[in-house]
Amino acid sequence: MRLARLAWLTLAWNVAVILWGAYVRASGSGAGCGAHWPLCNGEVVPRAAAAATLVEYTHRVTSGGALLLVLLLAYRVFRARPAGHPARRAAFASAVFILTEAAVGAGLVLFRLVADNESVARALFMSVHLVNTFVLLACLALTAHFSSTDARASLAARRAWPFALGALALLFVGTSGAIAALGDTLYPARSLLDGIASELSETAHVLVRLRLAHPLLALGGGAAVAFAALSSLRSGDATSRRAAAALVGLVLLQIVAGFVNVVLLAPVWLQLVHLLLADLVWIGFVLVAVRVLSRPPAAT
Repeated sequence: MRLARLAWLTLAWNVAVILWGAYVRASGSGAGCGAHWPLCNGEVVPRAAAAATLVEYTHRVTSGGALLLVLLLAYRVFRARPAGHPARRAAFASAVFILTEAAVGAGLVLFRLVADNESVARALFMSVHLVNTFVLLACLALTAHFSSTDARASLAARRAWPFALGALALLFVGTSGAIAALGDTLYPARSLLDGIASELSETAHVLVRLRLAHPLLALGGGAAVAFAALSSLRSGDATSRRAAAALVGLVLLQIVAGFVNVVLLAPVWLQLVHLLLADLVWIGFVLVAVRVLSRPPAAT
């Protein structure tokens, strides 16, 4: 189906944009276009651009492409699916959250919460950015799922609480991960022991001290997701059970990647791998949840 391909492509494109945005932060290129938005250093196309400017400008261009893709997807879904179809609701929500995503990104630039800014306001903005990003990915994943089938199933509330708990846990873990990544960028550790000592120091910056919470929250979040996935093994169909098992494996892989990230002192390439796995865990969780909790429409 052309619509389904467009939906999955839009989801994949947004994941790629998210990863490049993380590279912008990790490389210190967030101020590459100055405090200008949507222009870059006051220009539509920057001339004689430095490396940081090229990195930031590329992110803006690809983000603009993501916005256009999401709006195109919403238009196509509304033309192809009847009123009341869940794909319509998911596509509409995707359009709303891609706009708020752009607004939060613009706020980071206009308020100069980029580059070497170490304020609590930046951490709060990045937390909001992360939550909005995850909600956007969830909406796009649901759009792709419901665009791939003509079924108009609704979600059953029964046995939904493990997935609600898992979703909240993943949002907390993702938020703490965004703060930890910011701390790694602004206050890189010289060694593993140096990093631990900094995190335990009462005089350390709050971003460094909060960095210690992320591994602990990640273990708890992984357990919550695994519990939700394993609880579905008894009630879902064969495809759902395989997806749930794959999700548990992905969670374990993410935990291993996080451990290696800490040991290797968070190199940029591994930060991107870690973020990619986080996005895949979240998307996989959403897709498992919608498959397990979906019920067929009532017979007429």
